[in-house]
This record gives sequence, C-alpha cells and structure tokens, in this order.
Amino acid sequence: EELFDDLIEDVPAGCMGLMLQPYWTPGLKLPGPEAKGSSIGFGDVHNRAYLYRSILEGLAYALREGKERIEKRTGIPITSLRVSGGGSQSRKAMQTTADIFGLPTAKPHLYETSGLGAAIDAAVGLGLHDTFEGAVKAMTHVGEVFEPNMENHRLYDALYRDVYRKLYK
Repeated sequence: EELFDDLIEDVPAGCMGLMLQPYWTPGLKLPGPEAKGSSIGFGDVHNRAYLYRSILEGLAYALREGKERIEKRTGIPITSLRVSGGGSQSRKAMQTTADIFGLPTAKPHLYETSGLGAAIDAAVGLGLHDTFEGAVKAMTHVGEVFEPNMENHRLYDALYRDVYRKLYK
C-alpha cells in the first residue's frame, strides 16, 4: 500500500477526467447483470498512477452509491464510516473515501476484522465477557480517523452526480 500511495502522491483528485466504472461483479442487480466495467476519459496526460487512483475513486463512488440506497431504504442517515480489510491499509484510499463521501472515515486498530469478530465470539462463548456488547467495547477501538478535505469533496460530489451516476446510461 505504501508503494501505491507513493505512486499516486501527485495525481490530483478526479484524475483529470479519468473515471472508472467498477461493474465487474457477475450478476449485478444494479445497473443490471449485463453491466461491464470500464474506464473513460483516458488521455495523453494519464499514466498508471492515474489509472490506479481512478480505481480507488471508482470503487469509492460505487460504495457511496450503495450508502445512498441504504439511507433511502432505511430512512436513517449514515454519518461516519468504518473501513477494514486490505483497503484500510492505504492512507490514500482512506482519504479518498473520506473525500468522496464527505464523511469522517475511520479504520480500526487492526485491519483483519473478520479474525477479530471470531475472537469476540470465542471470548463470549468462553465466558471471558458476559455480553457481545461488552466484548466489542473491550476488544475493539478506532484507529486513525480521516477527515474529509471539503475542497476535494466538492469536486468529487460534482463528478459523482454529473458524471458517475449518469455514465452507465
């Protein structure tokens, strides 16, 4: 992740028009199972660093789209994010996510949270903690928090609404 973070250090937010549509999962319900992933806007100013950053941005746009569907379905606003797994190891991916969502984005104190979940289950099962709530409180804590850069957020918000959301059609 550090090598990739260094690679994209000088690539501006929005990748100078290069955008990824990450529709590569078989059987997508939205926009539909026929969807294919694509990159658009590639020009002579772009290189592999731009392509990598556009992947980070495209994935975050897709996650934002999912967040908005959840909020619409539940009527409950999402006000902060928690990111774990491999992507949480990249400071650039975390900051890009915070910027695209316009929300504080935190990673846990360790990135392998599925193993932590199993340990929490075991701790309650063995009686080391009386409740799951108590085990979670004792065994987890937030690591680093990434605050959104609101200038980048405004750019990403415009790209998300005016380009990304309309791109597939």
